[in-house]
Amino acid sequence: MWYYWLGYIVIGLIAGWLGGLIVKGSGSGWVVNLIVGVVGAILGGWLMSFVGLSGHGLLWTLLSAVAGAVILLLIVGLFTRKKTS
Repeated sequence: MWYYWLGYIVIGLIAGWLGGLIVKGSGSGWVVNLIVGVVGAILGGWLMSFVGLSGHGLLWTLLSAVAGAVILLLIVGLFTRKKTS
């Protein structure tokens, strides 16, 4: 059963990396990618079920995780953007 957790970690890394590429144009390091990807997967899965979309399998899991990671990075970007004067 440990391989399920390994799969979630790999999907989290990929989703965080892809989310970073989409939002910022580069990844943020494997630790940040993992955190953003896993939290994004939870957020993405919740949002997809909230709007009535559901699916199963590796591709669906990866797509919802990437969508959640992108949304998470956009929200974080709203609060961490530097002001230009």
